[in-house]
Amino acid sequence: MTAAGMSRKAARGHQQAKSRKRLRRAGLNAAAVAVFLFAVFPVYWMVTTAFKSREQIFTTDFIPFPTDPTFEHVERVFTQGVAGHSIWQFLMNSAIVALGTVLIGAVFALLGATAVARFRFRGRTSFLILLLIVQMVPAEALLIPLFLMVRRAGLYDQLLGLIVVNIALTLPFAIWMLRTFVAAVPKSLEEAAWIDGASRFTTFWKVLFPLVAPGLVATSIFSFITAWNEFAFALILINDQGSYTMPVALRFFVSQRSVDWGAIMAASTLMTIPVIVFFLLVQRRMVSGLVAGAVKG
Repeated sequence: MTAAGMSRKAARGHQQAKSRKRLRRAGLNAAAVAVFLFAVFPVYWMVTTAFKSREQIFTTDFIPFPTDPTFEHVERVFTQGVAGHSIWQFLMNSAIVALGTVLIGAVFALLGATAVARFRFRGRTSFLILLLIVQMVPAEALLIPLFLMVRRAGLYDQLLGLIVVNIALTLPFAIWMLRTFVAAVPKSLEEAAWIDGASRFTTFWKVLFPLVAPGLVATSIFSFITAWNEFAFALILINDQGSYTMPVALRFFVSQRSVDWGAIMAASTLMTIPVIVFFLLVQRRMVSGLVAGAVKG
């Protein structure tokens, strides 16, 4: 075979490889778009339904967006409230529970992850395995035991009791996730700080904490969303209607004879706004590579 023929064959092979690469990339992009639409469509339908009239909500025709938007459902949620209480009261209760879970849980998660990642002690491996086992237990199986523990501790019908339960539910995952971030921080950074005369607390606060902040933010987002959307324990542990969280308050729009879908969608849309705001406030901290170049030369 001549050199020209070999060159043409190599060029065809190169073009075929580029074509296969383009097809593979197009397939991956199409799959990503499909997954995105599948995930976003329920949220889109919730928001649009909040502004549809009752006739459009209960029609059998497919209406992708409200042709004549109405604020009737939103106004009813704000003016009438839920179960005789303002909607803002339920939002405040949810915010107290979610933020309390995030702030208190982050402290225990960081301390636990540091202990597991930095220290060698008897039962360390068993403790890590236990964290995974706890995550495998369905939350429904813990309803009765946690209810009895909260009642005996005198925290029944209190938001503090719900905060403690949410911390117990989210802490195993938070410790397991943060352990990887703590282990990724070079020990040479802490040793350099000790040589410079820093105490263990100063090293922990000024060296380790800033470097694991992205992992702490990631676990905080998980804890916030879990506590904000939690329903079963909030229903069981809170008896006073004025102390209900938003997920529990939404059930008052459902009666034995009918379901007020417009109000449910309006209140649910309002409920998603704090989650989006919280994510926007902390997403700047979710960056990687903070450790690069930090070791003293």
